[in-house]
Amino acid sequence: MQIEIFHDTAGQRFETQIDGVVGFVEYELGDGVMAITHTIVPPAIGGRGVAGALVKAAVEWADAQGLSVYPRCSYAEAWMRRHPDYERLRA
Repeated sequence: MQIEIFHDTAGQRFETQIDGVVGFVEYELGDGVMAITHTIVPPAIGGRGVAGALVKAAVEWADAQGLSVYPRCSYAEAWMRRHPDYERLRA
């Protein structure tokens, strides 16, 4: 399944909508660091790789901007541990 992700820069979040249900990752920026604060994927769209796709989009955007990543939410923390190629970005 192709997951289309939108970056809402004003709202500081990455989001997707599947079957009318929204999932998102929220972040805060400061001092060269993107802090991922929440990963929210409602059960109705869970189990489809949505959370992972959202965190990956956020981390890759941070990398492209030259930012480090501080995974404050537990899902982002676990995702970064499972994807060692992105550990170099950890703040």
